Amino acid sequence: MEAYICIACGTQYPPAETAPAHCPICEDDRQAVHEQGQQWTTLAAMRTKYRNAVEDLEPHLTTFVTEPSFAIGEQAYLIQTPAGNLLWDCISFLDDATISEINRRGGLSAIAISHPHFYTSMVAWSEAFNHAPIYLHQDNARWVMRPDAAVRFWEGEALEALPGLTLVRCGGHFPGSTALHWRDGAGGQGALFTGDTISVASDRRYVSFMYSFPNLIPLDEGVVRHIVAAVEPYPFERLYGGWRGKVISSDAKGAVQRSAERYIAHLRGAS
Repeated sequence: MEAYICIACGTQYPPAETAPAHCPICEDDRQAVHEQGQQWTTLAAMRTKYRNAVEDLEPHLTTFVTEPSFAIGEQAYLIQTPAGNLLWDCISFLDDATISEINRRGGLSAIAISHPHFYTSMVAWSEAFNHAPIYLHQDNARWVMRPDAAVRFWEGEALEALPGLTLVRCGGHFPGSTALHWRDGAGGQGALFTGDTISVASDRRYVSFMYSFPNLIPLDEGVVRHIVAAVEPYPFERLYGGWRGKVISSDAKGAVQRSAERYIAHLRGAS
């Protein structure tokens, strides 16, 4: 049986004789069904067309992004720590070359994912690395399309997945949307990984916040303030978004605060 993958969002479903009839992730108004209708692929089929590009961004931080771009085109981050390595966010494509690159860097102790659009092939990744635990917030449990014993739902506002790596529930895009704080990132000044809970804008001085990016549905003032308050206790000089090149290299915490005030001003009618 094949574990089918939605080509629009990249979500992998449990092995089955035939592809699912629907993808609830895409049918939700935070995503969209492919313009030509629901379509599916598999990892076996993808391995004839795709590869994962590997890039080291700073000491102990590596990214993996699929080429050519697949589904929504996000990237995954491997963070190396003395207590083990964590994969932050996930991509659909996985092959032997990617597994070798990660093993060469010390393997994988845990996986943590910001929100359902990046759950993708998380179970296949876990299986490839000795069933590494997958940390997801309980508030997003209904969006897990491929349940597995490796999935560890956590509750509350924060969880230290590994020493120096703290998951922070921000909400907003999804109720359990999560950021990751890396205490030792950016040369010890702290780094924040946000998926698109806090999305890096084209103007790298700013970020933004949305309920739905593809369908352009904004968040309200109270939710934006909650997101900013959730990450306020954590020092971070640098912010890494969910896509290649989406990085605020310095004064990232200030950028989040300034961006929230600008966003709220426009919600209130500023011109």
